[in-house]
Amino acid sequence: MRAKITYAVTAAVLVVYFVLAGSRGVLLIKHGTALTVTFGVAVLILPVIGVWFLWKNTQFVQRANRLAAELEAEGGLPVDELKRTPGGRIDRDSADEVFARRKAETEDSPDDWRCWFRLAVAYHDARDTPRARKAMQRAIALRAGKPVNV
Repeated sequence: MRAKITYAVTAAVLVVYFVLAGSRGVLLIKHGTALTVTFGVAVLILPVIGVWFLWKNTQFVQRANRLAAELEAEGGLPVDELKRTPGGRIDRDSADEVFARRKAETEDSPDDWRCWFRLAVAYHDARDTPRARKAMQRAIALRAGKPVNV
């Protein structure tokens, strides 16, 4: 729940920023000189890119949450079996051990989105966010029946 609140607050702050930056871009364009129009267009491009990025990221999170809910209903969510440091951080060796099992499971069933979901969680626990995201994207694509690029 905390992650959802953090995401919502961050998204709201970004939307406010996009509106403010966009309004400044419009004001620059309205000024009418070649220089201010050029800057105005440049300023408008940033919020457009930001809105696109926020939209794509929100879609990704929603799809991943749907997979998590489906796995939970099936009883297939990965169990948190990781050892933790006294400060609460995940023990690296423990994460690596779980990752090795998840990777082997995924290699045995490369077309099973459930395995890719669990592998994404293992990547995340091992603090490899880029690979976690790619594994989750693959799980989403497999669940949707879309072709997956290798």
